[in-house]
Amino acid sequence: MRKVLLLLSLAFIVSCSSVDCPVKNWVRCYYNVYDSEGALLQLQDTLTIYTKRKNRTDTILLNSGIGLKAFDLPVSYTQPEDTLFFHFYKDDYDVTDTVWIKKDDYPHFESMECKVDYFHQLTGVRYTTHAIDSLVLKNPNVNYEDQTINFFIYPDSSR
Repeated sequence: MRKVLLLLSLAFIVSCSSVDCPVKNWVRCYYNVYDSEGALLQLQDTLTIYTKRKNRTDTILLNSGIGLKAFDLPVSYTQPEDTLFFHFYKDDYDVTDTVWIKKDDYPHFESMECKVDYFHQLTGVRYTTHAIDSLVLKNPNVNYEDQTINFFIYPDSSR
């Protein structure tokens, strides 16, 4: 009888489907910082990035980053445009640039057993130019399978 129960439980385990839900399923935008010559640049400023929630409270996405060359930020899936505030500060200055990122969101299913994730197609970007000289959209696809750089940031070199 024990052999029968052992064989039945083994058959049950083997017959269950294996679900491959992604372990690292962060849907994020990736940013690199470059100088005017196109070389990777380490920021000398302290950078804090925040956004406003629907209830108008601030949410800090990156807190006091120092010496950054690259960073990543989450993307919302409840609104067609994200508004980000890039706050650059150092001893002699304190400026904030606003970045608006337009996007289309679409649900992504791996399996019915996995939670739904939202992928994004970035469709446009605009920004103020207090500390950012330019912000270039390089890859409009935002998902967790491809961690290519989405944006190149060129800080204002005159500061």
